Amino acid sequence: MSPLASLLVIAKAPRAGRSKTRLCPPCTPEEAASLAEAALSDTLAAVAMTPSPRRILVLDGPPGPWLPAGIEVVPQGHGGLDVRLAAAFAAVGGPALLIGMDTPQVGSALLGEALAALARDGIDAVLGMAVDGGWWALGLNDPDPDDLLGVPMSTPQTGAAQLARLLARRRGVHRLPSLRDVDRIDDAREVAAFHPHTGFAARLDALGYAARRPTRSSA
Repeated sequence: MSPLASLLVIAKAPRAGRSKTRLCPPCTPEEAASLAEAALSDTLAAVAMTPSPRRILVLDGPPGPWLPAGIEVVPQGHGGLDVRLAAAFAAVGGPALLIGMDTPQVGSALLGEALAALARDGIDAVLGMAVDGGWWALGLNDPDPDDLLGVPMSTPQTGAAQLARLLARRRGVHRLPSLRDVDRIDDAREVAAFHPHTGFAARLDALGYAARRPTRSSA
């Protein structure tokens, strides 16, 4: 078995006009930043509760009061997202599982399952697809920049392209459950409806954007 991987969260510091801008409209920039802070807080709380040798926030911007104890902070590098992701993995220097701040519904149980899968013999990578075609989690046992560099980011084909890259490099890949990213207000409402006990759901309600009634599974 491989050693237990470090946990990375790549995120922007929540700031009006720079965070969750696709929630506007109907949200104001300040409301979108408030929801971004709630999503990041939920994500970091899950990370803090997950056994891992290191828990690292790879941050664009300054840390704030939302940062829990036990989380290291390192600044994001420069360049495109593929370059910044590769740099984040390289900074750890060993097995790592990276997630973003767009899935506040992720819990420590799911993160623990992902780490356990990554530690299995014959598994080189774990990949969790997002419903919108991207990915929400990527774990690598032996990170190499070529696992990421040149993969098109922030497109409906990003998840498929990332999987194809890993398979082309003969990586043994374990697929994680798909999750819905919170990008637009309908995403926010659906995630909150299926995960009403999150801080994100409470913040959405407090801002007056009621979650719609669940009609189908939304992990």
